[in-house]
Amino acid sequence: MKQLSTVLKCVLVIAAAVLFGCQPSNKSENNSGTKEAVVGATDYTVAYINTDSLLLKYNYAKALSEKIMGKQEGARADFNEKAKVFQQDAVAFQRKVQNNGFLSLDRAEKEQQRLAKAERDLQELNQRLSNELMVEQETINRQLRDTLVNYLEEYSKAHPYKLILSNTMGDNVLYSAPGVDITNQIVEALNARYTADK
Repeated sequence: MKQLSTVLKCVLVIAAAVLFGCQPSNKSENNSGTKEAVVGATDYTVAYINTDSLLLKYNYAKALSEKIMGKQEGARADFNEKAKVFQQDAVAFQRKVQNNGFLSLDRAEKEQQRLAKAERDLQELNQRLSNELMVEQETINRQLRDTLVNYLEEYSKAHPYKLILSNTMGDNVLYSAPGVDITNQIVEALNARYTADK
């Protein structure tokens, strides 16, 4: 029994040696191409861009933001003016009803129907303006993303990055080594291109 135990121990030691001897090292090439996979993993350079900062500092983003803000203010002013006219008409109608200012019940009902239609029109206008602004905002977001992605493809040819992440409000990157945040470099380059294109 003791000899069986000794034999089993020897077999286990030999098996362990064989297993460890088969492990590929970083220095020797394996026929299966494992060295290339290990070296590729260590050369994988990553960076990130703080998207919030980029949008605040990138002049093209600022210009597009000002454009949409101008449209929002114009739409809000237009809606508020029409809402004010409607409110005045509604108050005048209430005053006439209280003072028996309508010559007939039929005229009062027609005025009430006109006001109800004006209110529906006002709600439809509000919805239409909101939809138009939402579509405009989506278009702007797509333009900014396309501009950034196109530039980063060009940027990655001259720099070692194989992966560039987006970090919005600090939600994706919990830790990074110094130099991994390339936001300022990208903003400077994009602003230089935007100024040149202008």
